[in-house]
Amino acid sequence: MKTQLILWSALALGMTTAQAHADGGPMMPRNVPQAYAQECAACHVAYPPGMLPARSWQRIMSGLDKHYGTDASLDAATVTQLGQWLQTHAGTYKRVVDEPPQDRITRSAWFERKHRDIDPAVWKHASVKSAANCAACHTGASQGRYDDDDLRFPPGLDARLRRGWND
Repeated sequence: MKTQLILWSALALGMTTAQAHADGGPMMPRNVPQAYAQECAACHVAYPPGMLPARSWQRIMSGLDKHYGTDASLDAATVTQLGQWLQTHAGTYKRVVDEPPQDRITRSAWFERKHRDIDPAVWKHASVKSAANCAACHTGASQGRYDDDDLRFPPGLDARLRRGWND
């Protein structure tokens, strides 16, 4: 009886910990479809699906012919496969529940809050190009890691533009 109680407690703790980790931030799931890595990462970082809510991913996948000014159309089978995967792994935790304007990660409240001290000139700097270029500063972006501990200064930023990293 005591052994069963310990096993059930460990199982419950493991389930709680897994859920807390999943809701703690955007992490790339382990089962990334090859098409997601190939197609999406061809133009930008393949963003972890947890960065947007399911409804945002649904709109993005249904408008690939006008994907932020680019035709990113895919065949129907690939759209279905990626759409289902994105829905399954979409963000459900508190900070991602609101759909950002134009379904842009960089316009979400949590993104703006995390980057509020970054000088707007940084986004236009030649080594960054836009706020959507996560890998310019986040060394683990391609693996879905956005920890503050893994930040780097993009090449060529002067001291004035580096102030946002000193918080």
